[in-house]
Amino acid sequence: MHKRIVLVTGAAGLIGHRVGTLLEERGDQVIAVDKWESTVEGREVTECDLTDVHSLHRLTIRYRPDSIIHCGAISGPMVARDNPHAIFQNNLVGTANILELARVYQIRRVVFCSSVSAYGPTPRGPVAEDVPLNPSTVYGATKAAGEQLIAAYATQHKVDGVSIRLSWVYGPRRQTTCLIRTMLLGALQKRPTRIPSGADFYKQYIYVDDAARSLLLALDATGLKRRTYSVTGDSYLTLGQIADIIRKIVPGANIEVSPGPDPDDDVQEVFDISAARRDLGYAPQFSIEQGIKSYRDWLEANVVHQS
Repeated sequence: MHKRIVLVTGAAGLIGHRVGTLLEERGDQVIAVDKWESTVEGREVTECDLTDVHSLHRLTIRYRPDSIIHCGAISGPMVARDNPHAIFQNNLVGTANILELARVYQIRRVVFCSSVSAYGPTPRGPVAEDVPLNPSTVYGATKAAGEQLIAAYATQHKVDGVSIRLSWVYGPRRQTTCLIRTMLLGALQKRPTRIPSGADFYKQYIYVDDAARSLLLALDATGLKRRTYSVTGDSYLTLGQIADIIRKIVPGANIEVSPGPDPDDDVQEVFDISAARRDLGYAPQFSIEQGIKSYRDWLEANVVHQS
């Protein structure tokens, strides 16, 4: 495969950073951008607000990327709840601007980092990509609308785009709310952890490496058969069951999870990831146990022993 020049938005974030790392490890050139200029683990991240279309054009003219992996967004239904306008601007206007770059500069492919929040509450599973979307949050609605823009630009302007609906991503460097991190850190720091709800609430997690790798598979695939794919870690467990796994991995962990729904999530049945398996060659490399162990090791080295 020839060397690509890939614009990665949200490159300082959880998924975008890992995407950039994987691209560089295989020899591609990464144009890493985020809302604020920074250096993340040795990688320079260029400041670029996705709502600033002029900055985006300048970057594109300078570096001439052949592809875009678009991870930049307000990341999750629990973020900026009191500022829906910011969610709309970042997630939808930003995505429209990225698609305009692809149209104007004839960029090879746009991979859009979407979310299972676009589904909202689901019908009975297994849930395929083509069920009607019913997002319950502004965040989910912007992801659903972004997917529609991807599809419309493909049909009307021949921009080759694809949306990857990721389930809840966990792993090293996550900054926003993460119940796996909360339970692991409490266990590692020998503190009791009390989760007010979720013992009987099913979650579908995906380890960050698998999430990032799915976006690269979508970048590389030839002859995409769909414009949207669901991607999960292929587990369907309650938070109570996840707490049990953490107790095994960190002996002595003092975790109690009360029953009830997760206020930050929809009630969703298991997602069918067979289309991603078939068309992209995706299969998770980390089971939930392996991912939690890897995350534990990272937290021990980078948080617990440095605090």
